[in-house]
Amino acid sequence: MRILVTNDDGIHGKGFESLVWALSGLGEVYVVLPDRQRSTTSHSLTLDKPLRIQKLEEKKFLVNGTPSDCVRLGILGLMKEDVELVVAGINNGPNLGDDVNYSGTVGAALEGTLLEVPSFAISLVVTGGYHFEVAANFARFLAERIIQQGLPKNVYLNVNIPDLPLEGIRGVEITRQGKRIYGKKIQERTDPRGEKYYWIAGENLSGISEQGTDVAAIEHNKISITPLSLDRTDYGMVEALKKWNLSWKKAFSGELT
Repeated sequence: MRILVTNDDGIHGKGFESLVWALSGLGEVYVVLPDRQRSTTSHSLTLDKPLRIQKLEEKKFLVNGTPSDCVRLGILGLMKEDVELVVAGINNGPNLGDDVNYSGTVGAALEGTLLEVPSFAISLVVTGGYHFEVAANFARFLAERIIQQGLPKNVYLNVNIPDLPLEGIRGVEITRQGKRIYGKKIQERTDPRGEKYYWIAGENLSGISEQGTDVAAIEHNKISITPLSLDRTDYGMVEALKKWNLSWKKAFSGELT
């Protein structure tokens, strides 16, 4: 089989080499990475400049774009669509709860799914142990299961691994997306010329530990697997909106111009 690996940490990311090593036993692995750190780029594609590919070695490339660019170029260009699995990671840090809305790693898995290739994102919730080998071995295990079982066309997986040795992990839990709490401060600074500039930053992130969520699973030293869908429709709200009496033409009685 042919597998595409990418990340959002770029060529200096600590996890992708372990991932490639683990997956290489399953088939032919192509690596297409951003040429620099691209965290929090979400599912963005680059449309305002040309994309350039730098070949580092056989089946290993750098792209001056986002993780989603890497997936699209890999599948439609370098690998000519003959791809059976996309794996994004191993991210150096968590992608829990609301993080999925910002994560370039999760965005890459989303792009693979849009291109109808089974995909998952995998992240190590780094706490100082840097057990990337544990995450890599689980990635191979999960890849084998996906090959055997398949995934629905509109579904991709978000996987988070506790930063523990194998014996410290208490199992695997299928979870729902939890809730993260972000700092709400903007850091304002002044450069040597007296001009103001800003960092979007804040306190360390935390999360609400609610049973059944990815946040709670990690707190209990379990691997979290959260199935995500391309369909973001809130079906309950569809029914609620139908009751809002949104007949705007009648409401404005022709006053709009």
